[in-house]
Amino acid sequence: MSNSQSSTPVLSADNLWVRFETHDGLIEAVKGISFAVDKGECLGIVGESGSGKSQTFLAAMGLLAKNGHIEGSIKFHDTELVGIKPKTLNAIRGEKMSMIFQDPLTSLTPHMTVGKQMREMLRLHTDLRGEAADKHALDWLNRTRIPEAKRRLNQFPHELSGGMRQRVMIAMSMLCGPELLIADEPTTALDVTVQAQILDLMDELKRDTGTSIILITHDMGVVARMCDRVQVMRHGEYVEAGDVEPLFAKPKTQYTRDLLDSIPRLDRADRGGRVTLDPVPDDAPVLVDAENIKVHFPVKAGGGLFPKTMPLRAVDGVSFQIRQGETLGVVGESGCGKSTLSRAVLRLLPSAEGVSGAVSVIGRNITALDKNSLRKARQDLQIVFQDPLASLDPRMTVGSSIAEPLRVFKPEIKDTEPLVREMMKKSGLDPNLINRYPHELSGGQNQRVGIARAMILQPKLVICDEAVSALDVTVQAQILDLLIELQKEFGLSLMFISHDLAVVREISHRIMVLYLGRIVELADRKTIYEDARHPYTRALLSAAPIPDPTVERTRERLKLEGDPPSPLNPRAALRFLPSKLSDDETAPVYVPKLEEVEPGHFVAEHDPVL
Repeated sequence: MSNSQSSTPVLSADNLWVRFETHDGLIEAVKGISFAVDKGECLGIVGESGSGKSQTFLAAMGLLAKNGHIEGSIKFHDTELVGIKPKTLNAIRGEKMSMIFQDPLTSLTPHMTVGKQMREMLRLHTDLRGEAADKHALDWLNRTRIPEAKRRLNQFPHELSGGMRQRVMIAMSMLCGPELLIADEPTTALDVTVQAQILDLMDELKRDTGTSIILITHDMGVVARMCDRVQVMRHGEYVEAGDVEPLFAKPKTQYTRDLLDSIPRLDRADRGGRVTLDPVPDDAPVLVDAENIKVHFPVKAGGGLFPKTMPLRAVDGVSFQIRQGETLGVVGESGCGKSTLSRAVLRLLPSAEGVSGAVSVIGRNITALDKNSLRKARQDLQIVFQDPLASLDPRMTVGSSIAEPLRVFKPEIKDTEPLVREMMKKSGLDPNLINRYPHELSGGQNQRVGIARAMILQPKLVICDEAVSALDVTVQAQILDLLIELQKEFGLSLMFISHDLAVVREISHRIMVLYLGRIVELADRKTIYEDARHPYTRALLSAAPIPDPTVERTRERLKLEGDPPSPLNPRAALRFLPSKLSDDETAPVYVPKLEEVEPGHFVAEHDPVL
């Protein structure tokens, strides 16, 4: 419900149309919508990619592409923004109405320090200069709880982590005390703990300053945590609107129900009536046996003519097994070593001193194979990457990409088209798309192409590296169902890598939690979600939003303060075991042991959490 006592909304639209002239004709991105957001209110705009969410508010900010045209009305208080003079609009933008974009790295100027960018904004919209401007900028960086805020003023955007860049964007957007903050997918690319911190910060700013927030997202869990009202958008139109609790409890349209039903949930053990995992027999043979995998990259640290070379411990002694027909989920935040581990397992990393350990597949040590033998073994090992468009050759048709493994490993098959068409059908693709190119397909269709290509040789192991993180929730649900069905049909093993714990719960039999290149907890999925022992696992679980406003707003959270330490620092491994940290920085660093606390449940040593 709105908290406003004002007679006019902060931002409103009436019969708004946004059209784009393209080579394929006129595209109607926004079709006659109306909305209003009041003072101190958080309005959620939800919908899938291409629904028109972002274009609506880019139009309000006067940031449409040159081929875009607006009809209708957008008002900031009583000021009409459609057709407004650029000089008048510039006086509103930044000072009274600001926007946080989805990717802060592309929104910040790369050749300017954070401090210089913040000072420039203050110079354009306020009278603050010199020390007063620096003090105001530093104050807002501190309010976003960015570590070592004063040092960040002299750093460039590329020197900051994703979470810190997003905090800088929020600080910049709030510098001039705007009345309205438009946040376009502000947490999509962030880890769950950083996402929780950003959402808490935005909610705190709303309460303290009375700022109105428009939150554009496809994540219904984020909406449940933050929003007062919700508008659901599809194909350029609003199909449902209402206060957040009634809308979540009793959605009126089938589209909203489908969105809610598709969302993986931490608070639900089943898959909501969708296809379920088959249990793994106790006597299932071990397909993959990885022992003490280490990947240390040499990195030059410090300045001067002779910079010191230090090992970056991307993976620092990881051992695990995967049985036939089993899915091992691998979770952890950015930089924990998930993707590096997957490439070490498949021997996709260049052989060097920093890579060690052994990986056996079906009892065969593939780390000891020569180049030709490894190539033959790889027909049993496949990977599905996060970005299907980047991993498919744009010059090859869909059919050619799917058939490529057959041409490499089974050259005796001259006519591959029947097998390709059959695999496309099993992967949920229309076989008539066989001669299309990747750019002619949607993101979900391209991900299915990547899966079909990985499955066509019926491999023993498939690694999915963030394979659904960039997809809309309904497409994500379809891909997860597809992977489970293919696993049942071919009896394959999966290593499923993700930072989304709710997604991992749906598809995994066992879950391995990584932190700075080491395992901190390993157990079956029921145990991980119902009896997590390590503080890092518990923090990840408590930070992940649940798409139920009543539950989400009353949950207790275990918060980890600050950003994760650098993997260049060998003492970082003792973040959760500071009692073993020596005052002598040159002393050997104690390595936390992985202990079996219950049968099959392994937890790294840690100090008690108060």
